[in-house]
Amino acid sequence: MNPPPNITDPLVLFMPSGKRGRFPVGTPVLDAARQLGVYVESVCGGRATCGRCQIEVQEGNFAKHKIVSSNEHISPKGAKEERYERVRGLPERRRLSCSTQILGDLVIDVPQDTVINAQTIRKDADTRVIARDTAIRMCYVEIEEPDMHKPLGDLDRLKIALMKDWGLKNLEFDFYLMPQVQGILRKGNWTATAAIHKDADSDIARVIALWPGLKNEAYGLACDIGSTTIAMHLVSLLSGRVAASSGTSNPQIRFGEDLMSRVSYVMMNPDGREGMTVAVREAVSGLVDKVCAEGNVQRNDILDAVFVGNPIMHHLFLGIDPTELGGAPFALAVSGAVRIKASDLGLKLNQGARLYMLPCIAGHVGADAAAVTRSEGPHRQDEMMLI
Repeated sequence: MNPPPNITDPLVLFMPSGKRGRFPVGTPVLDAARQLGVYVESVCGGRATCGRCQIEVQEGNFAKHKIVSSNEHISPKGAKEERYERVRGLPERRRLSCSTQILGDLVIDVPQDTVINAQTIRKDADTRVIARDTAIRMCYVEIEEPDMHKPLGDLDRLKIALMKDWGLKNLEFDFYLMPQVQGILRKGNWTATAAIHKDADSDIARVIALWPGLKNEAYGLACDIGSTTIAMHLVSLLSGRVAASSGTSNPQIRFGEDLMSRVSYVMMNPDGREGMTVAVREAVSGLVDKVCAEGNVQRNDILDAVFVGNPIMHHLFLGIDPTELGGAPFALAVSGAVRIKASDLGLKLNQGARLYMLPCIAGHVGADAAAVTRSEGPHRQDEMMLI
């Protein structure tokens, strides 16, 4: 394969660090990363045996950086890399940076799942005393067994037990639970724990999850999607205890370093919005894996998730085109709170898990500012407060 014509010192941009530089054709990607101070894991001395130096080449025209990046701009796989792939396997689109030479301009991702010893991005939870008032209640009940003389369905008798023991009237059930109810009640020997979801400003209570017997724990997520960093906390809905915290760089940085450049990328690229939406949702899913592993919690035990972010991060996470936010009058597609199922955004938690995104205040004052205002309460203070 020949290098692109008239290029002797290709421009290489590493993401998510944003570091860039020019290198002679034939420079190994790992060497370029080290010269720029980009952390790429490698413990085998470039012998293509450890597999930790994996990278991904991004395809496309990155107009902001004046780079047209392509897998055609790197060398084909050599014998060592092919042997590693044959023996241990390589994910699709991944290459070993120690065995890959630069032939043309590139935008290169350093996958976060390969970075083991790099500095950890984390935002600690602020411990304080708060009144716990979650939208989720865990309700244990004993259900009357079926009777030939009382032809009520199992679901109806479950509703009666929840009304009798917990005062819950006019309950609604997520449809996915209906085929499962009979098996769950019999497995629990006619005892069960129901997760009830009810918003503070709604009169409707809904059963969103059901377990046989006693279930005495459930979890929620709190996530701040920033333009450079995404932070997440895993919290017990019963005790308020923060079980785990983690963070990562926002992978959207490869599309633009600041918010307006990301809006411009959407305007100039037909698939730009979709690319950034996929990138941030994958990063969020990766953080869920991290906090679950740290907290020793199963995804199925997560019943609620709260997200905040500036208006552009808010729109891109929800899959909304942010173009209108790029100029006056900075019109929001939606300014009120968003209440949906987590599965609507492809977030794999409990099948009935809910997702809540705080309202945006204005076109450039987002859900993150709303969350800070609610948390810190400057309007409740006598003195001036800097946030």
